[in-house]
Amino acid sequence: MSLAVLRSRALAGMDAQEVQVEVHLANGLPSFTIVGLPDTEVKEAKDRVRAAIQSCRFEFPARRITVNLAPADLPKESGRFDLPIALGILAASRQIPADAFDRYEFAGELALTGALRSVRGALAMTFQAHASGRGFMVPAESASEAALVADAEVFGAATLLDVCAHLTGARPLARWTASPPMNESGYPDLSDVKGQTHAKRALEVAAAGAHSVLMVGPPGTGKTMLAERFPGVLPPMTEAEALASAAIQSIGSGGFDIARWKRRPYRAPHHTASAVALVGGGSNPRPGEISMAMHGVLFLDELPEFDRDVLEVLREPLESGRITVSRAARRAEFPAQFQLVAAMNPCPCGYLGHVNGKCRCTPDQVARYRARISGPLLDRIDIQIEVPAVADDALAQKPAGESSSVIRSRVSAARDLALARQAKPNAQLGPAEVDLHCVPDAHGEALLRQAMQRLSLSARAYHRILKLARTIADLAGAPHVVSAHVAEAIQYRRLDRA
Repeated sequence: MSLAVLRSRALAGMDAQEVQVEVHLANGLPSFTIVGLPDTEVKEAKDRVRAAIQSCRFEFPARRITVNLAPADLPKESGRFDLPIALGILAASRQIPADAFDRYEFAGELALTGALRSVRGALAMTFQAHASGRGFMVPAESASEAALVADAEVFGAATLLDVCAHLTGARPLARWTASPPMNESGYPDLSDVKGQTHAKRALEVAAAGAHSVLMVGPPGTGKTMLAERFPGVLPPMTEAEALASAAIQSIGSGGFDIARWKRRPYRAPHHTASAVALVGGGSNPRPGEISMAMHGVLFLDELPEFDRDVLEVLREPLESGRITVSRAARRAEFPAQFQLVAAMNPCPCGYLGHVNGKCRCTPDQVARYRARISGPLLDRIDIQIEVPAVADDALAQKPAGESSSVIRSRVSAARDLALARQAKPNAQLGPAEVDLHCVPDAHGEALLRQAMQRLSLSARAYHRILKLARTIADLAGAPHVVSAHVAEAIQYRRLDRA
């Protein structure tokens, strides 16, 4: 019987579902048909596979070839099915044995020369293949990424001939092992920023508790410099965080650069980005910027310049840490656990309150400019600070601030306290957990109630102030939240409006 069955994987959001590649050869006029809801890229595999088989000196059978990608209702996209289709044709035509097919899964795009090209989502596919108890055969370019899955049996091949030689036993491939670099940070140092002591302290608090930040100040005050250096003060990534971040980047950008292993992602989309670019989407849903910033930083510069509809899509993921992309025929859920760091000018011209007195914006213009950011979105940003212009004498001095490594050590210690207490950062605490872990003393409670009345704060802002106070207490190594911690947390909410 001229039939061969192999296994591969199809990506559906973050899930890599198993696909059975069934290749059947029958008598009749030569033809090559692929069924099973293939995308255009998969249909084009016919020409790539034919040329690759012939380039590797195999015989392409002049028979009626039918390739079924099961299950039939699961959409198939990309060129990752080239390798299993080619192997299925060779096995069905008895040019290579099919005895070892049950032990492996295959994915790889074929060049016309028979060389294998990298595939998107190798890390996510390897997770599932390893869970199924099978090895994974991938292009050598994707093998280092796939081998990041602990104990996974990964084999990297450069050409179709290498895979065939392995399956026949003529030249077995060695199991691929990953050797990721040990990245300390890789980001510029925070000591480069002169002055801005208050802003640096706010970023330290944000890093310790995973809080979101909005910086407001005139042009040239260092807002972008602070944001670019913020990932360098975040705690080192855990193994689980690194794998989750690498998996989403592998799916979204076509592959993961192993040189960035355990380096927190930093995404800074332009203010012309669409809502789909930010949250993800497309006919075959792919992750957007908020997911690509998984366990890292999403920096939105010139926040009011983003379309209002684009900014409003941030409200749900800021609360839930995930985003669901629904289309007519498909639905995908992506993780979105990121830290939002945003920056904006205080007015349309940017110089409101600047010592040079250049601002000529009317109060109505300033109000309309700031109203581009809705109250509900602003309410979800934990820390809202002003970044004023730096004095001339501070600019003339050499940088004397603390380095990122020193701040990161304090941040890591505070984060460890929170994880030991509640197994999550303070920013992710729910209302019941806030009542349990963030209860202030009597003076702190009175101070907070007074601030609620004077600033007309919402119930959400009330809980966020308590979570900020808990983080400030953790940085101080204090077991309980006291009035000093609450007072500092309140002054980080100066931009709240009724």
